[in-house]
Amino acid sequence: MTTPPGTHHRPGNGYVGDVIPVSLDGAAWLFYLLDERPSAAPIDRPTGMPWAAVSTTDFAEFTDHGVVLPSGGPAASDFDCYTGSVVTDDTGALHLFYTGHNPRIRTERGDAQVVCHATSGGDPTRWTKHPEWDFGASPSYAEEDWRDPFVFRTSPDEPWQMVLATRRLGAPYRRSGVVARLVSDDLVHWRDTVPVWEPHRFITQECPDIFRWGDWWYLVYSEFSDSFQTRYRIAATPDGPWRAPSDDTVDGRAFYAAKTVELGGERYFVGWIATKEGERDGGRWQWAGTMSTLQARQRPDGSLTFDLPRAVRALYDRSTDISEALSPMDGVDAHPGAGTSVRYGAWLGPQLPVEALVVVEVDIHPDTHSCGVLLRASDDGHDAYSLRLEPLRHRLVMDRWPRGTTGCEQWQIDGDVPHAVELERPVDLAPGPHRIEIHLDDSICVAVVDGAIALSTRLYDRRNGRVGLFAQDGGFELTRFEVRERSPDMP
Repeated sequence: MTTPPGTHHRPGNGYVGDVIPVSLDGAAWLFYLLDERPSAAPIDRPTGMPWAAVSTTDFAEFTDHGVVLPSGGPAASDFDCYTGSVVTDDTGALHLFYTGHNPRIRTERGDAQVVCHATSGGDPTRWTKHPEWDFGASPSYAEEDWRDPFVFRTSPDEPWQMVLATRRLGAPYRRSGVVARLVSDDLVHWRDTVPVWEPHRFITQECPDIFRWGDWWYLVYSEFSDSFQTRYRIAATPDGPWRAPSDDTVDGRAFYAAKTVELGGERYFVGWIATKEGERDGGRWQWAGTMSTLQARQRPDGSLTFDLPRAVRALYDRSTDISEALSPMDGVDAHPGAGTSVRYGAWLGPQLPVEALVVVEVDIHPDTHSCGVLLRASDDGHDAYSLRLEPLRHRLVMDRWPRGTTGCEQWQIDGDVPHAVELERPVDLAPGPHRIEIHLDDSICVAVVDGAIALSTRLYDRRNGRVGLFAQDGGFELTRFEVRERSPDMP
């Protein structure tokens, strides 16, 4: 079944957890953990978490293949089939490595995790499990954190390597995370060797991913000690040393557990945008959500930028210029620009479609404190989401009004929360031209500044409203403001 283009994939019977992407025969196969969010406790469920899959050639249209790796059942080591990887051996056979978990199998410290193995003759939807090949943690690592096996080779004549997210026994908990490494000559028998990375910083480095791009090697991982984010490191060799770029994060809090795939000479990071409890802006972030993809590009120093995939942007082929259709608010000039500085000013445009690509180009004046885009605003501009650029702080944030309240008194608002928690990104906002693209897809919002800095989130409470611009203690000249939609005859 093919899902409509321009949407972010989410199965009808659940949510997308960690994505395991692999390139096979000219397509990206995006295996993922299918989170059906059952109400029963894990130990009371007849089946656990399976893998499902979609495939795509452009990250704009997906073919849904349903469940491809089912739960092993109540007595199996793979009651829950958690994150892993897929590789092709020298004969063309496929090998799927994954984390097996069963809440009924426990150690002194918690539920044990094991590495499991399945094979296929070539069909990515049909797998034979090999429970006799299961293995648990090496002696110096935590049995309850032995997961997310990622298998690769540095060259065809080298042994296979497997990296895993685990923890060092006896180390301080918060700093015990290790990217362990095993090696194998046959993909079945594995021996422990020196870790790839032991930073003494995180509880664990989940979903590790290693790849080469030109002269650089990359280690991608996700962590929840400092913040819930996907990060990356760069090295000249697959053994490190791994250095952090000036901005080592891929996106913000909402985009998590991203792993990568190469397709058509391009590199893509595929993760999930988390849902929130009760589908409301004030709800807590949840595990799993909707699949989302960012296209990476490489700077000369090896650092990466992140943008919307080209094919997703190309879907929105019908453009409406709204730069001359803005209504000034709060006594400002009819149009932003011409060197005018304002204490606060807003300009409101038309109603936004539920799905659209908003494109804004502005020339920011020197010493401007903040400016940005209003999304789904009320007719008076009072209630809205605001994507705010803060040049003096070199950051991009997502804010909303009204914010939460702490009581019934007028002053008991969350005024000490200047923007949505963990929804901020560092970005160079020097005076001059900047481009903002915002992909809206129902509750999903993915914003990209200058084709380089991405910030994803959910917009739940306001599903409709107007688009606009604003400035605070400064100003900008508007050079482009358009809303793009898909033509009716788009597939």
